[in-house]
Amino acid sequence: MSDEAPAAPGGEAAATARDKFHCPACGAEANWNPTRQALVCPFCGTESPATLQRRGADTVVVEHDLVAALRSLPDTARGWQAEKTAVKCQSCQAISVFDPDKVGQRCDLCGSAAPVPYEAVKDSFRPESLLPMKVSESQARDSIRAWYRRQWLAPNALGAKALTDTVKGIYLPYWTFDANTHAVWTAEAGEYYYTREGDKQVRHVRWTPASGELSHFFDDDLVPASTGIGANRLKAIEPFPTGGLIPYDPGYLAGWTVERYQIDLVNAATRSRQQMEAALRQLCAAQVPGDTQRNLNVRTTFTDQRFKHILVPVWLLTYLYGAASYQVAINGVTGKISGGRPWSWIKIALLVLVALLLVYLYLANSS
Repeated sequence: MSDEAPAAPGGEAAATARDKFHCPACGAEANWNPTRQALVCPFCGTESPATLQRRGADTVVVEHDLVAALRSLPDTARGWQAEKTAVKCQSCQAISVFDPDKVGQRCDLCGSAAPVPYEAVKDSFRPESLLPMKVSESQARDSIRAWYRRQWLAPNALGAKALTDTVKGIYLPYWTFDANTHAVWTAEAGEYYYTREGDKQVRHVRWTPASGELSHFFDDDLVPASTGIGANRLKAIEPFPTGGLIPYDPGYLAGWTVERYQIDLVNAATRSRQQMEAALRQLCAAQVPGDTQRNLNVRTTFTDQRFKHILVPVWLLTYLYGAASYQVAINGVTGKISGGRPWSWIKIALLVLVALLLVYLYLANSS
């Protein structure tokens, strides 16, 4: 757990520094560089000799027993192991954690001005593994420009007016959950049959009871712990390749903003349980024989439930077009992109007119 010092002026919490990564040439602090996959001085370009955690054949990614953790998590699992300053956005409520000299004037997640100092009553649980940022800033900008060009139902001026000057790299908090599950299901299976009523063939359903069971293992079911980015936006850039997780090392966060989790373990575990139950219901529904089904009832037993708290890298762009704000997110490992954009109602109207014309021509040729 990081040692807390007395609150600094203005209410900001000061913490005792644990790890710094100084440039061996000029003494400035080195930052994690996705292109070179190393700690690099942003001023002179010298690579730091610091040794960081790497993924290898003997790498162990720590997971915890969920039931035991929900009862009690120790204070030794809290803090960042490095000096950090936190601010809270008054708009999206996200809590961002910065290196002390890099606190911005705008929220990196939603772009709102004037984030306020945030001092937690207790340090947050420290992530025990992370995925290093692999997509560089130049690659992120190129990806966003290419994404602009693919939005053919957006206004033509989108690429020119929605600039990429404010693209930000950030580490987002996630929870992952594992579980062995065993589901027992009952349902009514329906089989279609047909009768002739006058000149019409009428379809009926013959219902019969059905039942079954299945076992399924969930591995690293992802639950985002961020409130600064919409869940649907994050879902669109998943998955994050958790097979590449490495043990937590503050060196990978040097120079980057980290969001503190806003969805705690209890709420995240509830969401994961709901996701697993929905997936199991689909698996059970696929086992029901016949042409249709009804009254599916699933009873599930969960065992060996485990979790871990991780950080994943994301590039974010929040841009204004007209009076509206839009957000674009890029998976910092795979490069997968998703974003919001304005619509060109002129293009949509033309598309509808073309569709109506094609339907008219088809009907005219058919008659």
